[in-house]
Amino acid sequence: MPTPLIRYRSPWTRTIDFGEILRGLREWWRSPGRVRSCVRAARDHLAAAPASCAYAFTLFVTWWTLRGISDVAGHRLILSLSTNLHNMRREPVQVLVASAFWIEGGFPWGTILGFLIVMALAERWLGTVRWILVFASGHVGATLIVVTGIAYAVQRQLIPLKVVHAADVGTSYGFSAVLAALAFRLPGRARVVWALCLVGWYVLGVWRGRTFTDYGHLAAVLIGLAAGGVALLISRRLERLSERRATATPTAPDSSRPDPGDTH
Repeated sequence: MPTPLIRYRSPWTRTIDFGEILRGLREWWRSPGRVRSCVRAARDHLAAAPASCAYAFTLFVTWWTLRGISDVAGHRLILSLSTNLHNMRREPVQVLVASAFWIEGGFPWGTILGFLIVMALAERWLGTVRWILVFASGHVGATLIVVTGIAYAVQRQLIPLKVVHAADVGTSYGFSAVLAALAFRLPGRARVVWALCLVGWYVLGVWRGRTFTDYGHLAAVLIGLAAGGVALLISRRLERLSERRATATPTAPDSSRPDPGDTH
């Protein structure tokens, strides 16, 4: 019996069909159980993005931890987990991982909602493993670029020495990289517009703020675009190879049919 041929299909080559989305919204609006279907869609949305949901919950736990201790102890904890030059020279791996799960300030409503909505959408599109790789590449890559720049500036006395011990935690580098990678979810001109708007926004941030964090955000966006571009090229090549193999593979004869030359 012939075996079915399964062709490789990468999420990087799957773009949004705006017409289909609009048709789905119209059908949803006309349906009698709009509220029930909306709740069901939200549940399915979160169920398909376990890493984003776990990340949002972890941010809540770390915020609650800071809320339960004194301001002095909280500041010391944040400094010990920051990806500043001092910590990166002593324990680079530990602070690179830990710094991504802590946020300063009040309750991170915007960040948690961003993970449950935007990052969850990206995870549903890419899959959990790919989403983690893009997020981690933005967080780690932008941090290393920023720390290298700080070390260069400190050695030449271009910035104050206190920057070596500055607090630097948060999810924004990884978040920015995934936002940039989402450009490849859009088709044609929409992809170009999304990428240009992101780059322009972060360039404006660098021009206005000129802090090491602003440069880190811009670096993370460029990393996300580069990662998406490379992944798209590789995915297209793999899909072409898969199609060639599927076309070149002969269909196996059906063993259940008798051979015409068999007289027995």
